[in-house]
This record gives sequence, structure tokens and C-alpha cells, in this order.
Amino acid sequence: GSLVLAWLCAAGSDLDAVMGLLALRQHGRVEFVEQQFLAILDHPVESSGELRYDAPDRLEKRTLLPKSERMVLAGGELTVERGGRRHMLDLYRYPQIQPFIESIRATLAGDRSALERIFHVEFAGSVERWSLTLVPLDHQLTRTVRQVQIDGSRDQLLKVEIRQADGDRSLMTLRAPAAP
Repeated sequence: GSLVLAWLCAAGSDLDAVMGLLALRQHGRVEFVEQQFLAILDHPVESSGELRYDAPDRLEKRTLLPKSERMVLAGGELTVERGGRRHMLDLYRYPQIQPFIESIRATLAGDRSALERIFHVEFAGSVERWSLTLVPLDHQLTRTVRQVQIDGSRDQLLKVEIRQADGDRSLMTLRAPAAP
């Protein structure tokens, strides 16, 4: 808790402190609402569901509305289940998908070096209220993703905004699940 936080803050930057707090979390479950703002549509497309994380590299996105869909990232493999069908993708063969997924996975894992392998990382704020701006280092990737911005507080991600090169963007707002 706070002793670890004090040590991390003393040991380095707020970015390291945030990454340290995130790395301590082994599991997480949040509800999400995602809005996709597409140039061809007047109104954003909205979906919602839950996101689950298990350290170090399992991420599950379960969309409940408007259509059921499940995406599971485990290691370097992405499994997508939708409409009774299952597709498996090797992420290394689809590098254009990587920044979307790795930005969230590496942040949840508190894995600064993984983030810095793919992105130029800019940190703003403090441990209590922080923002990461991630810009892909690979020029091929910047043709797809212009930047990813992740806002959070301590070890919680609150918002993930992905801005694509074509002007489209998605905004995912995260919150702790309501008590049963």
C-alpha cells in the first residue's frame, strides 16, 4: 500500500511509481463503455461490457451490448468469439493490431519497458491523477494509430482513447463493477 508507494516515489519518477502500483495488481475486472467516433457516421457507435486482466499478459474483453463478443489475449495470441464462431490471430503476424492491445496490456501490467519498445511514452500528472500519451515509434504503425491516451488514478485505468491516423477515434471509459 502506502509504504510501497512512498518507496516508489522516493526511488524515481511518478511514472515509475504508477507502473510499480500497476505491476502489483495481479487481477482486475472493470466495466467499460466504448464509443467509436467514425467519420462516416453522425453519432458514435456505443458498446459496453467488461474487461478482465490477469497478470502478466491475459486480457479479456467481453462485450455484452449491442452484440455479444469475446476477445481474449493470452501471450501473443488473440482469440475472437462472435456469433458462434471463433477466430485465432497470431499478433506477430498482424503488427497493426499490436498497438491497440499492447497499450492496454502493458499499462495494466505496469510494464514500462514493453511500452517503450512500441511507443514514445509521455507522462503527465501525478500518481493520484495521471495521463499517458503513447505515440507509436514505428512509422508503419503511425499510419494506423496516431496516438493512445490512457488516463488513470493510482493503479486504476479510467479512460483509454485511441486516435487513428484517418481521424477516427475510440474512447473507452472504465469503472469498477457495481456491487452485486
